[in-house]
Amino acid sequence: MPLSDIEIAQRATLRRITDLARDRLGIADAQLVPYGHHKAKIDLGYLASLRDRPDGKLVLVTAISPTPAGEGKTTTTVGLGDALNHIGKKAVIALREPSLGPVFGMKGGAAGGGYAQVVPMEDINLHFTGDFAAIASANNLLAAAIDNHIHHGNALGIDTRRITWKRVIDMNDRALRSITAGLGGPGNGFPRQDGFDIVVASEVMAIFCLATSLADLKARLGRIVVAETRDRQPVRAADLKVHGAMTVLLKDALAPNLVQTLENNPAILHGGPFANIAHGCNSVIATQAALKLGDYVVTEAGFGADLGAEKFIDIKCRKSGLRPDCAVIVATVRALKYHGGVDLNALNIEDLPALDRGLANLERHVRNLREVFGLPCVVSINHFVADTEAEHALLRQRIGALGVPVLTARHWAEGGRGAADVAREVVRLCEQPRDQITPVRFAYDDALPLWEKMETLARKIYGAAGISAPAEVKAQVQRLQDAGYGHYPVCVAKTQYSFSTDAALRGAPSGHTVNLREVRLSAGAEFVVMVCGDIMTMPGLPRLPSAEQIDLDEQGRVVGLF
Repeated sequence: MPLSDIEIAQRATLRRITDLARDRLGIADAQLVPYGHHKAKIDLGYLASLRDRPDGKLVLVTAISPTPAGEGKTTTTVGLGDALNHIGKKAVIALREPSLGPVFGMKGGAAGGGYAQVVPMEDINLHFTGDFAAIASANNLLAAAIDNHIHHGNALGIDTRRITWKRVIDMNDRALRSITAGLGGPGNGFPRQDGFDIVVASEVMAIFCLATSLADLKARLGRIVVAETRDRQPVRAADLKVHGAMTVLLKDALAPNLVQTLENNPAILHGGPFANIAHGCNSVIATQAALKLGDYVVTEAGFGADLGAEKFIDIKCRKSGLRPDCAVIVATVRALKYHGGVDLNALNIEDLPALDRGLANLERHVRNLREVFGLPCVVSINHFVADTEAEHALLRQRIGALGVPVLTARHWAEGGRGAADVAREVVRLCEQPRDQITPVRFAYDDALPLWEKMETLARKIYGAAGISAPAEVKAQVQRLQDAGYGHYPVCVAKTQYSFSTDAALRGAPSGHTVNLREVRLSAGAEFVVMVCGDIMTMPGLPRLPSAEQIDLDEQGRVVGLF
């Protein structure tokens, strides 16, 4: 019987993180803050001293629209990093940290899989170094300060009907989406409708991942708009005078975390906004650090390229100056057949017509990356034992017609050597002469109004006919435009399972309408969140959550974690 991911991880031989940092990255012990033997934070002052070093090449791993069949994007990111080291390149992996919500929900662990994992897997998937707890504490300090200010006289004149700041918890809990706070009499404050988001949807998480220093972090936290007064004037965190304390809570967390792969290659994990409800990238600080420490950096964007890669480029790259040198699009034959209409229980049966239909999803992602963003790319097919040569041949033929190489990767079973072909193609794409490389483009210009930015994404990226919104939402978009936020990028919160806002529409639907349900200002992160369809910023647990399988054995080891 094959080993589970956690069993593979627990049998791995890990190097002390201080030794790995010194030997592989040249980082002395004094520049690390160890959290046990196998994880550490890298000192921010040390990272600032690397400012004049040249950057390595940045490789962005993205994917087709995700399916219940799985695509293995994080596994590919880890496997490709190992593969680049396997072929003699100095590569560093830069990943997001997992949220406890999906770990205990339906996704399970989020540190890769098979023989392409980052370790210590249990620590990474659970509390890790406490970054998410710090982000939750900072977020909830601000929430507490709002209600406390109102309780003690409300000198700022906050309109309790227009408080937009929510509390957060790092768990899927649908019962907390909408609550009534302040019950129990005058001593407990004023009763009002409130709610919780998951930590990864907090603007504090977004700010944490876009900030470039502690000073930048504090300034951004101070600009968070939490409410309005009765005459519709914004109330900011700085007005409540808690942004300094929030920065203190985040001070240690802002230093990126260093761990390793199963093959003892360096990996930096830091931050973790979801791509379906936030901008879906690890921190700017972590990516920039990896680029100074390695010749190649492999990072990932969340979910499919319509959400993750779009936000990586239109938000993270726009704000930071980062530019990927190439992209890797992850797909599986199984997932493409699912997009072609095959039921989950029939995905292991050869079905060329269904694969042919499902390839429309991959083709649109390829065209978006190449034609909208100008990124050279390669398609990496995660190999499954039920795949047939006829299916792989069809895939190579269809995508090859677009001028994009299609390579099969076996890193899940073989580790880095199983993705060596993909690694060599990535090196080829990254090393093209500069005069043959098109500069990375954004999907829309800063000067475009907010409504038109959203409409541009719907048409260009999602294949939609247009967008719609209730009158009050359209009016809110216009108010933000008139208030001076029109130059901000938009961060779309929508289902990850489809180009549309209907999760059941597989493949590459066209001509649909994207319905805008809600708009949220993230003034500290400097983007406007467009909530579409029925997407929730506080997920719920499934009927059979992964938590039911997670336990400790007689030796005190974690079991059932993927």
